[in-house]
Amino acid sequence: MGIFSWLDGLAPSAAEIRAEVWKLGARHRGEPLEGALQELKAGGTTTAQTALLRACVQQLRRA
Repeated sequence: MGIFSWLDGLAPSAAEIRAEVWKLGARHRGEPLEGALQELKAGGTTTAQTALLRACVQQLRRA
């Protein structure tokens, strides 16, 4: 297994990002971007959850 295939396994899929954005909106009263930023700032998340939250932030800032 090469390093790039290992890194690809860490990146959340588009479906995972969409689902998490929806959950963030529900958890943070319709403000998924602010919610993701708050959760990242608070810390205490796993590496995978941090990667997912960062991907959500990137997706939401593009929109």
